[in-house]
Amino acid sequence: MTAFVPTRTDDSSHTPDEGRPHSPSPPSPKPSTRRTSRIPRISRLPRPPRLPRITAADLSASVAVFLIALPLSLGIALATGAPLQAGLVAAAVGGLVAGRLGGSPLQVSGPAAGLTVVTADLIHQYGWRATCAITVLAGLFQVGLGFLRVARSALAVSPAIVHGMLAGIGITIAVAQLHIVLGGSPSSSVVDNLRALPAQLAHPQLAAMSMSALTLSVLLAWPRIPGRVGQLVRTVPAALVAVAAATTTAALASLTLPKVDLPSWRSHALAGLPEGPVLGIIAAVLTTTLVCSVQSLLGAVAVDKLTARRPAQQGRSDLDRELLGQGAANIVSGTLGGLPVAGVAVRSSANVRAGALSRNSTMLHGVWITVAALLMVPLLELIPLAALASLVMAVGIQMVSLHHIRTVTRHREVLVYAVTTLGVVVLGVLEGVALGIAMAVGVALHRLTRTRITRSVGPDGVHHVRVRGQLTFLAVPRLSRALHLVPPGAEAVIELDGSFMDHAAYESLHDWQSSHTNRGGSVELTGRTGARLAEPHLKDDDGQTAHCHCRPWTPWRNHHCESPETPPPGGHRSGHQLASGISTFQRNTAPLVRGELARLAREGQQPSQLFLTCADSRLVTSMITSSGPGDLFVVRNVGNLVPPPGEESGDDSVAAAIEYAVEVLRVRSITVCGHSGCGAMQALMNTEPGGAQTPLKRWLRHGLPSVERMTAQDRPWTRIAGRAPADTTEQLCLTNVVQQLEHLRAHESVARALREGVLELHGMYFHVGEAQAYLLTEAATRDEEEGEFFDRVAATAL
Repeated sequence: MTAFVPTRTDDSSHTPDEGRPHSPSPPSPKPSTRRTSRIPRISRLPRPPRLPRITAADLSASVAVFLIALPLSLGIALATGAPLQAGLVAAAVGGLVAGRLGGSPLQVSGPAAGLTVVTADLIHQYGWRATCAITVLAGLFQVGLGFLRVARSALAVSPAIVHGMLAGIGITIAVAQLHIVLGGSPSSSVVDNLRALPAQLAHPQLAAMSMSALTLSVLLAWPRIPGRVGQLVRTVPAALVAVAAATTTAALASLTLPKVDLPSWRSHALAGLPEGPVLGIIAAVLTTTLVCSVQSLLGAVAVDKLTARRPAQQGRSDLDRELLGQGAANIVSGTLGGLPVAGVAVRSSANVRAGALSRNSTMLHGVWITVAALLMVPLLELIPLAALASLVMAVGIQMVSLHHIRTVTRHREVLVYAVTTLGVVVLGVLEGVALGIAMAVGVALHRLTRTRITRSVGPDGVHHVRVRGQLTFLAVPRLSRALHLVPPGAEAVIELDGSFMDHAAYESLHDWQSSHTNRGGSVELTGRTGARLAEPHLKDDDGQTAHCHCRPWTPWRNHHCESPETPPPGGHRSGHQLASGISTFQRNTAPLVRGELARLAREGQQPSQLFLTCADSRLVTSMITSSGPGDLFVVRNVGNLVPPPGEESGDDSVAAAIEYAVEVLRVRSITVCGHSGCGAMQALMNTEPGGAQTPLKRWLRHGLPSVERMTAQDRPWTRIAGRAPADTTEQLCLTNVVQQLEHLRAHESVARALREGVLELHGMYFHVGEAQAYLLTEAATRDEEEGEFFDRVAATAL
């Protein structure tokens, strides 16, 4: 018996093993047609968390991340002015503590470039031991925020502010490290560093400059090595190769220049009580908490996006748990004399790209950092400081992302970005973020009040009043003035281009509309697309409430608001609708999707699914699958039929599409989608045998096995969510999906891909009247004793 079960987002009856691999179950008895009751969910005691076994992928990924983290941790410590060992402590604690307790298993935490400016300022004001204490307090504050479950709300900060903050920090880092690259010493302020730069350029240290130039050259050239050699060598991180090259060259050339100095761990400074103004310390704690938390949460979201592209993706990160883990790591790091800890984008993306599967990779990277800090001190002390400064300067330059600048410019938030960046560079991180927030609020208020209202008269004498922006009470005087310029009895079109209209504006518009209509005029409300709007509470000509509920965001429904008895001037209604739809697309949609379509035109199509469905006009594939250009390879035909191999009757189009999708496009799944009220299934049931073989009859013969399957005495009828089909036609529509899946398995390319485990088959049924989709989740199984296929397919909701 085949069961189609709808998936609804409000259904709370999930199985206990949801999301886990199913173990093989013994053969079940022949199913009956009786409705079975839903099995209640079984409550289980929570098991203590346990680490999965260490896989080879986690081991290799941990080594790759360690090789990146080691030089960066030393470089960031150098940039802050902290003891170099503090960077190693923070990296080890970030891997072990945040990696174990955090809510994003694949995110790698440690000393982050985004915290460099904040930490350097704290060290300059309060000293190193007090900075460690401030780190501990910030960690406690993060733990408190995690228990309050406010992590999601932290993501409400405008991306323009976050990117501006990171860009300001990047500029500050780059300017400061430029002095070390030239062989000098940086000041504590960006303005002072810029003033001292000409004098530093006039008296450079050639040894330091040569090592810096070598480091930067390797950083730029290493990822660009072409061919197979490039693919092989790129497995080694560019940062490690650059620092190793500078270290080796300096040692062989016996260059005299400042190098890494790691004192004995016995003299390592731990946290001490901070001394200074209470308000200043509170501000320092809040700043550290803000930067650590926002960077870590944004990093966790970015890791989710990276892992979502995997075939077997992990669940979404638990942001509140991530905040708790980062807080615990900062408490431990500050107590042990380490730098503040946050999620690091570079190391996290490298961890994902290296194939890490669990948090074991992050924790192992912390173990390798600990081993290096204890056993590799003589080797680390050979590294020139200029090489580390060049590495950190390159990281700072990369933080000023051209992609982010283009994005905020496209969303008209470049002013917020610029103000935040300049504020961070000139005043500091907390002050810059505060300025950015103030500017973002000002821009939002400006957009809310900036409403353009224009009036024009078309060649046909129609008065057009266009409203661009949000229609609030502030715009009511201008709206009223424009509306009253429309002569009594004239035909008027009011075009509303905005997502918000408050009560005052609605009352003003509605009162004028009623008055103008009573004086013999006509009023048509349209959206930006030109589609007609109708308010649900307006009255029609008979004084009855209108039943049209069209909205500008559903233009494909708006034709129901037009009277079918009134054709457009000089043309047919169908042609008018088509031309109007194309015009609307070119005017409104094309500018939004042109960039994506241009990318698809360059790269070619790379869909992951073949979707085979009926040609019925009511089946809008992109709507029911929430898909867009490039997502699905769609094949539509009458009855969603899949002719078995060798029975195409001269029409190999479906078989060709299947072969192309599997062999060339390498799709990972094929879905056969049927629907309610299918005309092809009705024709199959109503067609008398014999008679003239029309093209439709010749095609529908591929659906005859579905009729035979449905009428077989030894097969139970298919059911939907525990209910019997509404009628015989619906029964045939359901049975046809299962039968066409069997036809699909008979194709050679599909069978081979199924054997190799690179392809999945799915059946789907869409009830048009209910707007409800049903998805088969298991394939039919063979009864070994009787040698027959019985429909034991359970479907779950989408």
